[in-house]
Amino acid sequence: MDTKLLGEELKKIGFTFFSGVPCSFLKSLINYAINECDYVAAANEGDAVAIASGAYIGGKKSVVLMQNSGLTNAVSPLTSLTYPFRIPLLGFVSLRGEPGIPDEPQHELMGQITTQMLDLMDVEWQYLSKDLEEVKNQLIQANEQIARNRPFFFVVKKGTFDKEPLKKQQTSIHLNQIRQHGRANHQMPTRYDALCAINSMKDSHTIQLATTGKTGRELYEIEDADNNLYMVGSMGCIGSFGLGLALSQPSKNIVVIDGDGSLLMRMGSLATNGYYHTANMIHIMLDNNAHESTGGQSTVSHNIDFIDIAASCGYTKSILVHSLEELKVFLQEWKMNRELTFLCLKISKDSKDQLARPHMKPHEVKERLQRFIHNDPLKGKEVGGS
Repeated sequence: MDTKLLGEELKKIGFTFFSGVPCSFLKSLINYAINECDYVAAANEGDAVAIASGAYIGGKKSVVLMQNSGLTNAVSPLTSLTYPFRIPLLGFVSLRGEPGIPDEPQHELMGQITTQMLDLMDVEWQYLSKDLEEVKNQLIQANEQIARNRPFFFVVKKGTFDKEPLKKQQTSIHLNQIRQHGRANHQMPTRYDALCAINSMKDSHTIQLATTGKTGRELYEIEDADNNLYMVGSMGCIGSFGLGLALSQPSKNIVVIDGDGSLLMRMGSLATNGYYHTANMIHIMLDNNAHESTGGQSTVSHNIDFIDIAASCGYTKSILVHSLEELKVFLQEWKMNRELTFLCLKISKDSKDQLARPHMKPHEVKERLQRFIHNDPLKGKEVGGS
């Protein structure tokens, strides 16, 4: 099939944002996406799903591209992010290890269970035809599922696409300008107090994204606002989700609130964030050296210098914050100067007792945030400044 013609058909129905991880079966479609569309090269397939999900919230019809071995990496966000939030992504997943076709031994089992996995995850799918006219009909069916807030994946067999040469890519290099390590004395506030400080700095252009667990639940108790999103499941995906949203909504200020356990799970996302360098995103990590939401077990963050890591990944500013007052100062500076910023604040392990959970379902939180973004006066209300 002519890859360029398929790409043009995707564009006709609005799919212009792509994120993925390379596969030899999909290389021509990936090359087309890089050449002709907005493409974000993710560190792994789960991150690609989160990036594309954030872009969808921001108004982009999004596509994810992956090898079927990487489908296993994407299981968490496909089941605990796109499913509960009803985020309808279009996917292309290769069929390495197709029964009866010789392939590398690591693909043997996945070749047998790829479509079963999609069925188990309640993802509608079809084998992608090699005939463009038939593909046009398949795209109509896929787009109907997308319109119903359902994901749809095409399973791609070997030899489906003809060659699409990759045009010369311009390498994006971003150097850290401010790297600030700290003193030994830290205020060690509670997470609740840190979230109160962050929330007090928001305005009508701010979107706050809270990682899964007690971070989102405490932010909900502080103020359940139209511009908040409380991540559920998909641990480690909040930074990638923020990147997709920041790229699709450059006029908004995206505040990503992360935890040490969450960030450690998908730390490769820091490199992706630094490369694509969205100036309208600030990444705040509240580090209590623990998986506090699930019983207080220690993480390995005691041994890690997150400031150096974020700086080496290309964050313009990478700063260890010592107090709530400093946190507010750096947040205000970021809003004024808008440079990709990473802040790390050491916090205590204390948390609020008997935390509430959001009364809205995740997809209702998503829809409310979409109304806030698009400022529909009939459906959404704007959050006032403070």
